[in-house]
Amino acid sequence: QVQLVESGGGLVQAGGSLRLSCAASGRTSVNMAWYRQAPGKEREFVVAINWSGSRPRYADSVKGRFTISRMHAANTMYLQMNSLKAEDTAVYYCNVDPPVSSYWGQGTQVTVSS
Repeated sequence: QVQLVESGGGLVQAGGSLRLSCAASGRTSVNMAWYRQAPGKEREFVVAINWSGSRPRYADSVKGRFTISRMHAANTMYLQMNSLKAEDTAVYYCNVDPPVSSYWGQGTQVTVSS
């Protein structure tokens, strides 16, 4: 079982940056990922990282702009988002990879104004 809490979202202008955090507890030596859900759309995969913190895998839409990392000592995963675009506006969630339905948290809202 894994408990996940996302934070760090907010309102930012296009071209700006945000860093999201995902605090994990429980069984955390697993592959992790970020997902997002924009208004009126299905939740989608953003980026994943394996349990050792290597081999990130990015969705094409965020390659070169987003960077995933994790700090095992703090049981925390991060998502550094640069060059944000209006289409990045969504609620961002962390979960294991592949996701487990019972692990979804409240997410954190990211709003990018154009």
